[in-house]
Amino acid sequence: MVAPSFQGLRVLAFESRRATELAALISAFDGRPITAPALREVPLESNTEALDFAAALMRDEFDVVVFLTGVGARALTSVAERAYSRATFAAALARTKVVARGPKPLAVLRELQVPVWVAAPEPNTWRELLAAIDAKVEAESLGHASAATAPGPPARDTRLHDARIAVQEYGVSNPELLEALRSRGARVTAVPVYRWALPENTEPLRDAVTAMSRSEVDVILFTTSVQVVHLWQIVQEMRLEAEVRRGLARSVIASIGPTTSEELRRSGLEADLEASHPKIGFLVREAAERCGELLRAKRSSGV
Repeated sequence: MVAPSFQGLRVLAFESRRATELAALISAFDGRPITAPALREVPLESNTEALDFAAALMRDEFDVVVFLTGVGARALTSVAERAYSRATFAAALARTKVVARGPKPLAVLRELQVPVWVAAPEPNTWRELLAAIDAKVEAESLGHASAATAPGPPARDTRLHDARIAVQEYGVSNPELLEALRSRGARVTAVPVYRWALPENTEPLRDAVTAMSRSEVDVILFTTSVQVVHLWQIVQEMRLEAEVRRGLARSVIASIGPTTSEELRRSGLEADLEASHPKIGFLVREAAERCGELLRAKRSSGV
């Protein structure tokens, strides 16, 4: 079997926190890395919503708390610790039904020793999260229905109707998830903890846009949906949308997972490949395996 290889192709990545690691991984698969960080994490100037959430949590005003990211879970804990001890915050969370979207928030909750009611399976999008909640609610409802025939106190109704749900947001809001929960009768409170911003130095990103507009990039790796949003913001500021679209038609677009692929579609783009698991290692390896055939197919189409 032929080892995966970019065969010297120019591979553009927008990763910020793990830019050095990703560039090394691209090089290990014989690619020529181009790094252009597309975002930075910025704590909200005012954490009013997070502090209000913590106070309401202490008053037992939430039935369900949803954690969407590990970074957000840690940030929310740090904000809460301004007013309450970590043990007090964890105990209040433990009195609710806690939901984790993926392994990173799950790890934070384990550190806090907070039991998790629902953990979404891969690829850890809001759709898997919602389906896991629905399945859990249905299972508990069936269990309570059976228990209702037995002697003892009546079982508590666990349906989402009128349930008070807090959703920790992760930089950009997820209106689809919030609306889906509300459509099930829940009372939903969004809890933004941090947001994404463009890098302070956008020159590498602008240079990448110029290279894309000149068809000087062969493979493009997107590791989060926010990168797509910020890239397109710069593309439009530079008034190079038509040129970049032509360049992308001659490049392989690789997405780390469904959420990022959805954002690409919102910009009128389509991922040529999506990682089989939403992890950087899988994305790079699978892009190296398939980029040759995909690139030939796109460039032979006469675009």
